[in-house]
Amino acid sequence: MRIARINTSETAANGDEQDLRLLDPIIAKHKGKKGNLIPLLQGAQELYGFISKAAFDKLSRETGIPLSDMFGVATFYAQFRMSPVGKNIIKVCHGTACHVQNAVEITESLEEMLKVKDGETTEDRFFTLESVACLGCCSLAPVMMIGDQTYGKLTGNEAVKIVKNIRLADKN
Repeated sequence: MRIARINTSETAANGDEQDLRLLDPIIAKHKGKKGNLIPLLQGAQELYGFISKAAFDKLSRETGIPLSDMFGVATFYAQFRMSPVGKNIIKVCHGTACHVQNAVEITESLEEMLKVKDGETTEDRFFTLESVACLGCCSLAPVMMIGDQTYGKLTGNEAVKIVKNIRLADKN
């Protein structure tokens, strides 16, 4: 089987062209330093919102770090994304306290309203919905977080209302 190489001019997974030259200062800062893999991946993600195949290829080629090592680290840590995310990331806590208080209802209500499954992004890339293990707000269970704002003691209907209000506020 023959594997095609990715050109740095190739479009990203989301269809947008990425300027991979923006990675040059990050590579220069971390190249050859011990423990540089995570900072390189974090820098790429900070630039583009996720790490595209083209960005992985450039990082690997210019630092000498094998792609297999990069993918191993990027898939191990939940902080790294390999596909585009929405402008607003909705994190629904599914830790023990939230689970017992019916966090599943919140996730299901949001999935229905947004027409996405857990872990997916809306077509307009305005929202990404994801379940998380714990947000550390057990006394407010069930909880969701959007950006740096935490919402507690929620029902599915309340969660949907909050998300609708965020969308409305953005249109104004």
